[in-house]
Amino acid sequence: MTLERPTRGWLVGAAGLAAGMLALAAIAVVANPVATAGELPSTEHFWYRLQPAGPYFDSQRGNKAFGFSDDKVYLSEDNGRTWGQGIAFPGARQITFSCILKGGNIVFGAGSRLYVSTDNLKSYKPVKLKDAKGADYIPHTPQNPENPGRYFETLTGVNTWDVGGTEMLVWGNYCNVHGGATPANIYYSTDGGETVKIAYAFGQNPQYRDNGSPGGGPTGTLLGDPKNPVICRHVHCVAYNPAENAFYACTGDMERPEGFECHWLRGTYDAKQDQWQWKVIVSERLNTRYKCGGINFVDGKVYWISDANGPKPHDRGIFCCDPADIANREKHTMLFNPQYECANMIIEDGVILAGHYATASPFNTGIIISLDMGKTWAEYDLKEFGKRSPVRFHAKNSEGWFRVDLRSGWIDLADVLLIKPKPSPAAAK
Repeated sequence: MTLERPTRGWLVGAAGLAAGMLALAAIAVVANPVATAGELPSTEHFWYRLQPAGPYFDSQRGNKAFGFSDDKVYLSEDNGRTWGQGIAFPGARQITFSCILKGGNIVFGAGSRLYVSTDNLKSYKPVKLKDAKGADYIPHTPQNPENPGRYFETLTGVNTWDVGGTEMLVWGNYCNVHGGATPANIYYSTDGGETVKIAYAFGQNPQYRDNGSPGGGPTGTLLGDPKNPVICRHVHCVAYNPAENAFYACTGDMERPEGFECHWLRGTYDAKQDQWQWKVIVSERLNTRYKCGGINFVDGKVYWISDANGPKPHDRGIFCCDPADIANREKHTMLFNPQYECANMIIEDGVILAGHYATASPFNTGIIISLDMGKTWAEYDLKEFGKRSPVRFHAKNSEGWFRVDLRSGWIDLADVLLIKPKPSPAAAK
């Protein structure tokens, strides 16, 4: 495979990897995508397109898609081509979380409120919120009603797993950026989203008090569990490893006088007791590989992608190891180093798909892909979309398309990109 270089002149490839790390068999870096007349736009590795015109296409599963406009929520049953069912939902543009469950229930949240539909959006109702002990969980009263806190926003598109024959919905909130100061939590549901409970509540971070501002600050109301010394700004990712029957979570972002905000946690759930046991397995600096996201488990191994920043040198890349070796850098394999901070990734059917943050990368809309579980890699700059950050990678729909947010900055909704991998050359032989 020929190595091509972007016109911006930055360097990537096997020579860009840290000394001693895994050399790559082949890398393709393409500045401008190629397209064949009469076909969808494509690169050597995938077809791509924006969502069809209509409501904002927020999540997908199978042939279903959930979307919203300014004042309604919608359900599509043909992968977002048409939106047959819609219902009024005032302030729908404030939605920051949605998930379609295997049984058909749809859970969606805006600000500090969470809702569930059990009848394909003919109706919806508030979700019952409970804390870790089973008492009602009541969001705080915000100092500024326009900034109630983003209690349920997530950066991940995969938030459900089959655990012992029960579908579990588990996710952490990406908060304290926009929408008001918010306690950082990991949430879960075992009843189709009708009840959502706290699996883990992080401590009170004095840097993100509710002072009425969009991101919080060092004055105002403290939020979080006052008994927990583990603090963070927000949760980057939660993922499940069926080989261990365990969940893993990673958080960000900074180093504070009160302690690190970048942690990896391991949690196990006792269904009979409806109880969680969590342990912090790593707490590290923001310029290391542990400031990350995109956790995936394949055949018992853990994969992740780092958005290390702060003081140089930066310890970045796409890594893989046995879960027992997460805390041991010497046991990690670097599969690829995109050179810039990245924190969103999905793995499905041997395809690894990730993206660059537009705020940190020279790419406009940077896509990272491997069709063969990390043996070979390619990067593409989809310049026609402008400066966009690919976020929230959803599993493929019934037609084989991944769904990806394209965000302005790294948090504001802008466009929705659909990506369909091409068959790998190895699979074609």
